[in-house]
Amino acid sequence: MLIIRNEIEKDHRAVEELSRRAFYNRYIPGCVEHYLIHVMRGHEDFIPELDLVLELDGQIIGNIMYTRAKLMDGAGGKKEAVTFGPVCIAPEYQRMGYGKRLMEDSFARAAALGRDVIVIFGSPANYVGRGFKSCKRYNICSEDGRFPAAMMVKELAPRALDGRRWTYYGSPVMAVSEEEAQRYDSLFEEMKKEYRPSQEEFYIISGAFLS
Repeated sequence: MLIIRNEIEKDHRAVEELSRRAFYNRYIPGCVEHYLIHVMRGHEDFIPELDLVLELDGQIIGNIMYTRAKLMDGAGGKKEAVTFGPVCIAPEYQRMGYGKRLMEDSFARAAALGRDVIVIFGSPANYVGRGFKSCKRYNICSEDGRFPAAMMVKELAPRALDGRRWTYYGSPVMAVSEEEAQRYDSLFEEMKKEYRPSQEEFYIISGAFLS
């Protein structure tokens, strides 16, 4: 039986362990995502209604979390937005459609809450199939005025964006301390940090910008 539901307090440790397994050595040797999840829950930008777990036969195999963000135009206009991440599926259940189910369910819930724009950072290969497009197509730039290749946008309502130039501001909770993350990681079962090619892919896409 497959269930998508809100995370509850007793799920916290299992979700963090799941995230750690899913992300360990993917982007860097080790990972920080489980620590990010830990600090996100207590932050003012966290959206509890969009903190979801995917449960298969009573076992949590997926998680997605959202935070508030904003778009600002050059005239002082402001538009509310949301971003998600971390989002993960247990390694043994990846590439089976579970991530798609979890994301699509979260999109519907976000729209029901009145959210109409999602901005994320990630590998385009993972998200364009879910309706995300380059931030440049929506004229949304980062705080430095550039268009990151990894920044993508999805409208949850038709014409939610009107084409004007917007600057994206994410939640400060995303700027986690790697030192604090490492200390938190020491509270979990030891895992070996190592290099993987996916780390070079992350380095390339995270440093690329569209002209």
